[in-house]
Amino acid sequence: MAFSILGINHRTAPVSLREKVAFSEERLLAALRTLREQVGVAEVVILSTCNRTEVYWAGSASGAELSKWLERHHGNNLDLASSLYVHQEQRAVEHAFSVASGLDSMVLGEAQILGQLKDAYRMAQEAGSTGPALNKLFQAAFSAAKRVRSETRIGENAVSIASATVSLARRVYSELSAQTALLIGAGEMNALVARHFISAGVKRMVIANRTLSRAQTLATELKVHAVGLEDLDQELAQADIVIACTASPEPLITKSAAEAAIRARRRRPIFMVDLAVPRDIEPGVADLEDVYLFSIDDLQQLIDENRQQREAAAGGARLLIDEEVARFIIDSRAHDAGPAIRALRRQADEIRVQTLEQARRLLAAGKSADEVMDFLANTLTNRLLHSPTQALRQAAELADSALAEAVTRLLTEERDRH
Repeated sequence: MAFSILGINHRTAPVSLREKVAFSEERLLAALRTLREQVGVAEVVILSTCNRTEVYWAGSASGAELSKWLERHHGNNLDLASSLYVHQEQRAVEHAFSVASGLDSMVLGEAQILGQLKDAYRMAQEAGSTGPALNKLFQAAFSAAKRVRSETRIGENAVSIASATVSLARRVYSELSAQTALLIGAGEMNALVARHFISAGVKRMVIANRTLSRAQTLATELKVHAVGLEDLDQELAQADIVIACTASPEPLITKSAAEAAIRARRRRPIFMVDLAVPRDIEPGVADLEDVYLFSIDDLQQLIDENRQQREAAAGGARLLIDEEVARFIIDSRAHDAGPAIRALRRQADEIRVQTLEQARRLLAAGKSADEVMDFLANTLTNRLLHSPTQALRQAAELADSALAEAVTRLLTEERDRH
């Protein structure tokens, strides 16, 4: 079954457009079920992160049809034509393996995308939208990513979004241990950011989340403080560092809220990073004099400074990906040939049984063993070659040389083996 990928990512579109086609976890399950009902979509997985939204599907639906569905689903009067990419067949396999291995990430070689891809696949399984084709593709992608991690150095000293955020904070505050950090959101990304800041020496940290129990779970693990979003304004006034990463459809920090926090702080500056898509912090906050606000796209410059040292390792990783893609394609083609091979063997077995029964009847009728053996050999040969011979004649009449060339190659290889 044919499979393809439709996507938009940090290379093809700015965060202002990516956030309009992002899927929250709640909307993702509904989208999977809706998309599964589309004509030509037999299987589907949707990957939605801060850097990319990608639809992986198996079936006859075209990229143009999926693009129109994406625009209708989000209902934002979007014009995505210049920002979308479509990969099919082998190119889709190469892309999936590269994404899983971190070779297509904003931070080259980052490992977080593999976990996000596994989560997307798990959610598709829960929605009942996966099947044999995508199951095979995703399992092979996970295996390729594991091999890249174990056999190359691409993961060593890799700069992630989290570590890049800490590096950026150090440019504002030379001594992080004296600062208070407020992390808005208790998801995987902020959990990673929190650990990086704690490792960097931050002593006081607050986790704010819409669901207080989730914030408390993470806070207990990290031995920090947890609050609900209703306390956000109060905590904002106390925070030197603010990292926001939630799935909120609306900004959680407005320009007026940031202004109030600055006044309460007597103009002591605040360093802010908005990792969310859609954004958690109003872009206008960046206009305030005592606020240093960075979006996820702003991290790109810092990330680029570290890209060169990973390129050498990435070269080796890409060679491994090429090997894994070739292996996957060969296995897939062999699997696709399975039904034809089984049908051919079944037909040959039916001919064998029929001819053998006739030979036994000849023996019972008094024919000599030599006569029966000649009958068996000639009849089996003629019956087994009848269908292929007819097919070759028809191909010759239609000037289709491919079948004749395939048979010639097959017979030549068989002769050489003997």
